Amino acid sequence: MQTSVKIYTLSTCSHCKDTKKFLNDCKVAYEYTDVDLLDSGDRAATLEEVKRYNPKLTFPTIIINGDRIIVGFNEKEIKEALGL
Repeated sequence: MQTSVKIYTLSTCSHCKDTKKFLNDCKVAYEYTDVDLLDSGDRAATLEEVKRYNPKLTFPTIIINGDRIIVGFNEKEIKEALGL
């Protein structure tokens, strides 16, 4: 089964950058959205989406296979969720 990874990030967030680097280093394909770079309409809609997964709206918010949510850069938890 193909693993689906989506992350919501901020372009200036060091934990977000670390998460992207970690996934790249592990050769994990992922989609990301830098929420702070969206225009105001898209940003508001995206923040509502993030809130469904992470009511505290902290970044990064990582969604694996649509149902495993990891908030923040936790290398051990990400590896475990991805079976690495």
